Amino acid sequence: MEILLTGGAGFIGSRIAAQLTAAGHGVRVLDALLPAVHPGGRPALPDGVAFWHGDVRDRAVVDNALHGVDAVCHQAAMVGLGLDLDDAPEYVGCNDLGTAVLLSAMARAGVRDLVLAGSMVVYGEGAYHCAVHGPVAPGPRREADLDGGRFEPPCPRCGAPLAPGLVGEDAALDPRNVYAASKVAQELLASAWARACGGRVLTLRYHNVYGPGMPRDTPYAGVASLFRSALARGEVPQVYEDGGQRRDFVHVDDVAAANLAALAAVAGRPAGTSRAYNVGSGAVHTVGEMAAALAAAYGGPPPRVTGRYRLGDVRHVTADSGRLRAELGWRPAVEFAAGMAEFAKAPLRGEPQQVPAL
Repeated sequence: MEILLTGGAGFIGSRIAAQLTAAGHGVRVLDALLPAVHPGGRPALPDGVAFWHGDVRDRAVVDNALHGVDAVCHQAAMVGLGLDLDDAPEYVGCNDLGTAVLLSAMARAGVRDLVLAGSMVVYGEGAYHCAVHGPVAPGPRREADLDGGRFEPPCPRCGAPLAPGLVGEDAALDPRNVYAASKVAQELLASAWARACGGRVLTLRYHNVYGPGMPRDTPYAGVASLFRSALARGEVPQVYEDGGQRRDFVHVDDVAAANLAALAAVAGRPAGTSRAYNVGSGAVHTVGEMAAALAAAYGGPPPRVTGRYRLGDVRHVTADSGRLRAELGWRPAVEFAAGMAEFAKAPLRGEPQQVPAL
């Protein structure tokens, strides 16, 4: 296949490009090389990958890049929580306008197969069970509770403690920050495009992706990168809340493999349809556990639990990835301890020196 990979110079996109070329596919990368993500300019790409330096919001550039393409793997996005509402125009412009321009160009070009990079942030909080009321959806977190160190969301009906579980793809969407809202809009735009032109969409809702090549020292990086950047500076990793937030940390190579599986399957889907898949390792770890494992593997100071919080964060969200395993035959290959040990020793994107050998 000939594949247009938007955002293909980024952290996840570059690993997808490497796996696609290794599998014998033709790859053309379209990337705007945003300075927040690419402080050192364009990174090296695998031999044979064609590169377009351009923005997915630029209709002429996208039309040109789509010529002769069989499928699109859309990774280009501004990521992170959205530091405040002043970020909203940039998130909506990059993520939603960019997706709309891409989809309209695909309709004109007759390209009907799309794999979309989604995110677990669309769920808001994950799945919870009350011993009295069964499955429930907790309400928004309250500043008074968080200020008092009460981080666990209570049952919205009786106030009792809740048991967190795995969230499936059919859960209601509940975006709780600007970035999350933009990712929901991407999915809705892609679904509308598929119905309108007979396209096919597979959305991969990534959980907490980590691994070599994450950008360093940026508020838009994931929590694993922030901890790793602190260790590289000789600083103590700062863990928010009490460190008990449950997440599913999935290695970037496993995420890239999920994209290859989706690209192989998307053409076989019925025309006019879309389907979402969680991409997670299947292993639940707390943020505190991840920080401790990373610090130990790096040989740096142990993390410090601060009690601080960000109101847009959710307490627990972990993946049920059974649909991806059953329907696309995907299996994660990188176990948590091994992945963290590798990540601790590998350079981040933009890091000026190698991590000292242990």
